[in-house]
Amino acid sequence: MSTPTISTTTSQRKKVTTLTLRQKKERGEPITMLTAYDYPTALSMDQAGVDAILVGDSLGMVVLGYENTLPVTMEEMLHHCRAVSRGAKNSLLIGDMPFMSYQAEVYEAVRNAGRFLQQGGMEAVKLEGGRERVDAVRAIVGAGVPVMGHLGLTPQSVNQLGGFRTQGKTASAAKHLLEDVLLLEEAGCFSLVLESVPARLAEFVSHKISIPTIGIGAGVGCDGQVLVTHDLLGLFERFTPKFVKKYADFHGEMKRAFSEYLAEVQAHQFPAAEHSVEMANEEWEVFVRSANS
Repeated sequence: MSTPTISTTTSQRKKVTTLTLRQKKERGEPITMLTAYDYPTALSMDQAGVDAILVGDSLGMVVLGYENTLPVTMEEMLHHCRAVSRGAKNSLLIGDMPFMSYQAEVYEAVRNAGRFLQQGGMEAVKLEGGRERVDAVRAIVGAGVPVMGHLGLTPQSVNQLGGFRTQGKTASAAKHLLEDVLLLEEAGCFSLVLESVPARLAEFVSHKISIPTIGIGAGVGCDGQVLVTHDLLGLFERFTPKFVKKYADFHGEMKRAFSEYLAEVQAHQFPAAEHSVEMANEEWEVFVRSANS
């Protein structure tokens, strides 16, 4: 089996926009999206050719160590957004609106969405929820900020959902989700994330609407896929959702490297001569004479 060639330059790559994603859906080309929270990761993704980078509020769990995404603040999100925007120049950059930054008032939702573009270097925002978010979506889009919706398992509603549970498994729940999908499309969303919903439902929904769907635990029938990068790389060990495929074991490799470093320091094997800087002998002799005089 041949090894795929990965580009190491972004100079010939066109800037990805919301229109690019719609055009890829129309052509039947899968859309790729991953999460990033820092400059080097975003740079690597951009060079690899990822279509869209989501600065997800998942950073609360995989970077900041919170139990869930609820404690994440606007300031924390903007901090990580700025880092990502410095690393990625061609991928579409999407900022995840944190809990209570858009739920309380439409005015606040618009203002906070604008901050992602104005202060965070993002080009779009993502928010969770269906019919209850239509007014906010319409207002944010009306203010000139592209919005990606998010339905199914919505982590900010984890307490209301009773945990991280698959959604849309009954006929009535599936119909409710479809209705929300249509409402969000009509309100102006340029794309929708479908998380942890039955694969056949996600595929049905994807064919029903003109905007792209991005699946995470929603089967291959969506127009694109997204994963939390720390899950993909094996960096987050607290738990791994069933729908995640680990493409690497960075956590294990980091532990190995740290253990090797500790062992070499304790055995006086590091730093070795090749890791050290020395003075010329004549300069050292002058120093010793002056220091001892």
